[in-house]
Amino acid sequence: MNFIYRSLSTIPNRYAFLDRIDKLVAENEQVSLLLIDVVRFSDVSSSYGYEVGDAILAQVAFRIKNLFGEKALIGRISGDIFGLVLPGTHSDLQLQKFYAHLTDHFKTPITFNEQAFVADFNVGAVANNQGNRDITKLFSGAESALKQAKADKYKNFHVVRIHEQPNSGRALALKADLKRAINNDELELYFQPKVRLSDLTITGAECLLRWNHPLDGVIVPGVFIEAAESYNMMNELGYWVLEAGFRSAFEFEMARQQVQVSINISPTQLYDSRLLSKINDLATYYGIELSNIELELTEDVALSSSLMVKKQLSQLKATGMTIAVDDFGKGYSNLGYIRDIALDTIKIDKSFVMGLDTNPVNKAIIEATQVIANAKNCSVIAEGIETMEHLHVLREMGVQTGQGFLFSKAVTIADFLELTQSDLIVGDSLAYRNRVG
Repeated sequence: MNFIYRSLSTIPNRYAFLDRIDKLVAENEQVSLLLIDVVRFSDVSSSYGYEVGDAILAQVAFRIKNLFGEKALIGRISGDIFGLVLPGTHSDLQLQKFYAHLTDHFKTPITFNEQAFVADFNVGAVANNQGNRDITKLFSGAESALKQAKADKYKNFHVVRIHEQPNSGRALALKADLKRAINNDELELYFQPKVRLSDLTITGAECLLRWNHPLDGVIVPGVFIEAAESYNMMNELGYWVLEAGFRSAFEFEMARQQVQVSINISPTQLYDSRLLSKINDLATYYGIELSNIELELTEDVALSSSLMVKKQLSQLKATGMTIAVDDFGKGYSNLGYIRDIALDTIKIDKSFVMGLDTNPVNKAIIEATQVIANAKNCSVIAEGIETMEHLHVLREMGVQTGQGFLFSKAVTIADFLELTQSDLIVGDSLAYRNRVG
């Protein structure tokens, strides 16, 4: 059982899988991609528990791998969906035969602890066009095919063809603009204060990226992150943010402000073997104690079962940096990951805080998060504090740190330093601060 579980954890997750496809397509774009959804698998986990579910998924994954040979690439896209890349040029009929080969093979049940499970699948398939090296287009085609396969009650299989669509002028312009932005210092970090709720002292700063576009003004990341992902620029962008974060930590020290700087780390960076050495180089160059740096990762990255991610996080934590998981509770119900990775901070997603005064379940979720954090010896940060009522309730619950518009929106480093050197935190009024103190 333990061997199987560890084997499941070695399967590349979505990000690592896409990275492998990218490298493969760069050498030869003649590949096909199948997304394989294990039908009604949630019933297995619900009936027999997640441990049994993971063991059965491991058997499914490695039987698929053995079925299609050493040249096939397999990855775990989400809980019960696998990706399979097959090199070569394939017709619709050949892809249909691959599906039939898969389903025929799995008519033999999977057994575990005297339980038998017959796997059935929805499969979406796409054959790459010659000359296409845009894996986003390839993956989108497979996702579209899988969606149609799920909608078909009779076939459970669908093939789509990638239709060549030249990049729009705006898309190409955005790519060029983003490269220029990195090279011409158009990017800037803004900082949102993290505040100790007991006395409203600023204890930390979360770095948030902004783009000072010469024509469009200040642009927030949601607009251009998609372009960075599409053009494989996330590593480049991530390392710009990392260095800017260290430079900001240096500026805080020069201003004699003891502020821990929190830097969001991108998924692609956690699969980059250069990450640790780059961080050590930045710490040396700027003379920063790594205990003054916190790395924030999103919950979907934390959920990754990748051994490389776990190794990276362990090595990063060993340097003295703290590790935080952001948006906790926002997208995933499987809490197993929070048990298995080393964390220092759990950030409660703002959706639970902002509805705190209207939904009693939100309060229960925050209390449960505190229990988990205490068991892991973690701190808790509440995001999205916007009202005095939020502040009072969170204080009563024992939450010690928070951030949100009640204290400040994200501001430039000059404005942030002004905040740290004044009493004007809540409502821009000392009297207001004294009233809640």
